Amino acid sequence: MKTLEDYPVDELKLVYRLLHAQLTTHLALLEGDFLHDLQGYLQQQARSAGVDLSDHGQWDAWLGNTYVSCEERMKDREILR
Repeated sequence: MKTLEDYPVDELKLVYRLLHAQLTTHLALLEGDFLHDLQGYLQQQARSAGVDLSDHGQWDAWLGNTYVSCEERMKDREILR
């Protein structure tokens, strides 16, 4: 059986970005273990690459998204229920 470590990080980043983009329409993703485990693994990889995870813009850039400052990100944030 494969584990997350067996897959290329770029492929895992793509899967994470696609799943994360669906959170507002599929709230069940927030409840599942897979997304949580995938995020934890990717954060571990990012830390090893020198990414400051407290800076969400750095995290986004490392994932392959556009860098957006925390201030800009929070401006139009909606609360998921």
